[in-house]
Amino acid sequence: MNELESINDQQQKKQFNFFNRNRSNRTFRSKKEARFYWITLLTLIVLGALSSYGLLVYNNPVPIDSPSFIPVVQRRMVALTAMLIATVCQSLSTVAFQSITNNRVITPSLLGFEALYSTIHTSTIFLFGASVFIGFRGTGPFIIQIGLMILMCLILYGWLLSGKYGNLELMLLVGLIIGTGLRSLSTFMRRLLAPSEFDILQARLFGSVNNADSEYFIIAIPIVLIVAFLLFAYSKKLNVLSLGKDLATSLGVNYQFSIIYVLILVAILMSISTAVVGPLTFFGFLVATLSYQLTPTYDHRYLFPMSLATGFLILTGAYFVMYHVFDAQGVVSVIIEIVGGLTFLILIFKKKTL
Repeated sequence: MNELESINDQQQKKQFNFFNRNRSNRTFRSKKEARFYWITLLTLIVLGALSSYGLLVYNNPVPIDSPSFIPVVQRRMVALTAMLIATVCQSLSTVAFQSITNNRVITPSLLGFEALYSTIHTSTIFLFGASVFIGFRGTGPFIIQIGLMILMCLILYGWLLSGKYGNLELMLLVGLIIGTGLRSLSTFMRRLLAPSEFDILQARLFGSVNNADSEYFIIAIPIVLIVAFLLFAYSKKLNVLSLGKDLATSLGVNYQFSIIYVLILVAILMSISTAVVGPLTFFGFLVATLSYQLTPTYDHRYLFPMSLATGFLILTGAYFVMYHVFDAQGVVSVIIEIVGGLTFLILIFKKKTL
């Protein structure tokens, strides 16, 4: 009897240790995966900081002891701040959007933000001329652009996600159709422009940190920080929403309210990113895809930091290499879009489905 009792006690201790071990490793399956995550995250953060430092001070034409050194760094700081805003907006919005749609191929660009941005600027120069278009900068036009993008999405969500037959797939389809129609309208108006007006417009429509204006930051930074905090606070709900509608509902989540709430936050981030630096169609997709590969967990509390570190390194590293190594300042966003587009095609061919 004593032997049987000792055997039972040992088995109970093993089970207790097993469950405790599982409880302590709820996010990562093993300590090796946790170690890999933290080492990768810290490495990306260090590399991003080094790239930022290089963008600020490397190859500065003014000596460090000159009074003009600080103004040059301040001008470069504007571009770096724009990179940080674009990274936060694109990374968080894409990961959250793919989680609620339960699809790692589609991006928030399907909602037509870039198309609306292009239509606003094209119609401005088409209707009012190049002089008005050049003066279409500052906080006023910035707020108008953000307001129009968010208003379009709120109308889209309120119409297609409410009611008895509201569903996410229909909303994405309508958003895709609206985006295609706006792009066609913009293309038609651009064909009627004079060559000089067309060149001015194209410079604005290419996604670039050079499009950013420091006046935007007073409005953009507080909004981005608040929305980013709300998404981080909603991480546990996003973990449940990524399981799909049926499982999320069975686990007690108000699915429709949660979807609309996350989509509104995504719309705010995407509208600010597009208004600050211009369209970046595949940047968010590239960041999200790499983050999934580098993060051995589905927990958004860990996916979000990895996506931020990855996106910031991609932007700062690409600009540093293209500016100071290849001396090709105008093609950074084009190369990022090409790499993101190729990654998209590779993923499509690998999955053979959307």
